[in-house]
Amino acid sequence: MTTAFDPIDLSGKRLTSRVVMAPMTRSRAYGPGAEPTELMATYYAQRAGAGLIVTEGVQPSPVGQGYPDTPGLHTPGQVRAWRTVTDAVHREGGVIFAQLMHTGRIGHPSLLPDGLVPVGPSAVAAEGQVFTHAGPQDFVTPRELSEADIRRTVDDFAAAARNAVAAGFDGVEIHGANGYLIHQFLAPNTNRRTDAWGGGTEGRIRFAVEVVTAVAEAIGSHRVGLRISPGNPYNDISEDGPGEVYAALLNRIAGLDLAYLHLLEGPDRDLTSRLRKAWPGTFVLNPFTHPDATGPEALRLVEDGSADMVAYGALFLANPDLPRRLAAGGPFNSPDPSTFYGGDHRGYTDYPTLTA
Repeated sequence: MTTAFDPIDLSGKRLTSRVVMAPMTRSRAYGPGAEPTELMATYYAQRAGAGLIVTEGVQPSPVGQGYPDTPGLHTPGQVRAWRTVTDAVHREGGVIFAQLMHTGRIGHPSLLPDGLVPVGPSAVAAEGQVFTHAGPQDFVTPRELSEADIRRTVDDFAAAARNAVAAGFDGVEIHGANGYLIHQFLAPNTNRRTDAWGGGTEGRIRFAVEVVTAVAEAIGSHRVGLRISPGNPYNDISEDGPGEVYAALLNRIAGLDLAYLHLLEGPDRDLTSRLRKAWPGTFVLNPFTHPDATGPEALRLVEDGSADMVAYGALFLANPDLPRRLAAGGPFNSPDPSTFYGGDHRGYTDYPTLTA
């Protein structure tokens, strides 16, 4: 029987286990330049015992930033700063992918330089607010991307992927989930276009397909993963019966031989099973455990074949050595929800060893 603690070959890269550190926004790229900091190098190196680390979302362009103090991968300074992080992880024997995240309409002009405003497939504002340095602000109506804008955005993803490799990352994960730009193209309430980038299923999956294809061509498909979250309402997304769209998406990209597909699961386990069967490669599952953090019981998903790898988020924050603790059956530190996402974490410190 395969267990989560068995090694796995990920497109030629040997991983020591099947326990994945899921991407989590930390907002620690303080100061000008949206560059990673020494604190970030320490944070990721402490968690290098994961079979695979996927970083927090990293914007591929200035307009792709949706939260304060999130890092980028579109300037030489950012590439140099990320090298400090990847070197620290590799010294500890870890494998690390950068998650490329363009937030699209999720953001605020105050977070963007040079008079930029958030963009999206259609000029449809999200309900709700985003945290900024001035406090919570209402989402604004995004500028609808033109055909030329879309092409430039695809190129931005490819360029950021090349920068990731230059920065020492082992690969990249394309963020197609959680209501950000790629997800906005997939969802009917955010993509109201009637051109070739919208309308029916083929139009709505086109942007995702072209981004994944461009990134795979830029750095090699063996270095590329994709994250999706069918039916996830986060960031004001509405997808009623998303199975058809995501089955079509997987069908279009299956032949690219990507490193993996990463599913952020919703409550529909049947859809998970269908997508698992439809995907010919490595299948990473971030299981639905709401409102609780994913716990040791999720290890069974590898044992019963539901997934090839299982991703943990919040529990990795409180337990930097989580794979060791999972293998030992605990003890586990309880995550502090106040430190999960966004905000000012300058006073928060990760310690190499935490006691139960």
